[in-house]
Amino acid sequence: MKHGRISYNGAVHQVTDAGVENAGRVRLADGRLLSEGEFQWLPPVEVGTVFALGLNYADHAKELAFKAPKVPLVFLKGPNTITGHKADTRRPADATYMHYECELAVVIGKTGKNVKKAEAMDMVAGYTVANDYAIRDYLENYYRPNLRVKNRDACTPLGPWLVDAADVPNPMALKLTTRVNGKTTQEGTTADMIFDIPTLIEYLSSFMTLNPGDVILTGTPEGLADVKPGDVIETDVENVCCLVNTIVDDQTWFAPV
Repeated sequence: MKHGRISYNGAVHQVTDAGVENAGRVRLADGRLLSEGEFQWLPPVEVGTVFALGLNYADHAKELAFKAPKVPLVFLKGPNTITGHKADTRRPADATYMHYECELAVVIGKTGKNVKKAEAMDMVAGYTVANDYAIRDYLENYYRPNLRVKNRDACTPLGPWLVDAADVPNPMALKLTTRVNGKTTQEGTTADMIFDIPTLIEYLSSFMTLNPGDVILTGTPEGLADVKPGDVIETDVENVCCLVNTIVDDQTWFAPV
């Protein structure tokens, strides 16, 4: 099943997908249907700790002229970075190269410490899609990105749906696609991850406790491109969902509401 969260009439509501026969609509817990434009999308889960993987696809590491890491390269993201489907992300006026990163996001569903790979997938509640934007201008060390690169307000759209783990039987064989203004610019597959999901869960839980709502952003394949204000970015993970986001300039971002 697909689960989401929205803001409607001043309150946060849990919603589910209304089905093919009601395309573009969501179903409230009381059965009412709402159409796009009547509500605002929120991230599909109240996120806990957000772990982000750098250089977790060999082709992406090569694209950036880096050696693939021998252990998972993980950094943390603050809650301020997370925003929802159909939201805006700011491109600062001084940025010369800002790129998207289409990623499969793994949502943890239970508490675990020292989890072994054989049991790791039992920790997963479901999957969603992330677009973890980066501003290359601010990059000093790709192995440990500084805060200005990866912790900017609303720089990581997430959603729109959380898809139950049971409905994604093979998360290590999903196609990832990014489209900019309708044109495909990035294609890859989760099969090309250097460190797969069980390995990441085993690694992270070996030194810290994982909790429900924690999110693992599993990295992006090659195919990055600069994005400009006005661009509409679609990041799509097969059998999960398609996340849409718009890039805006400083004038739009800081305009009075």
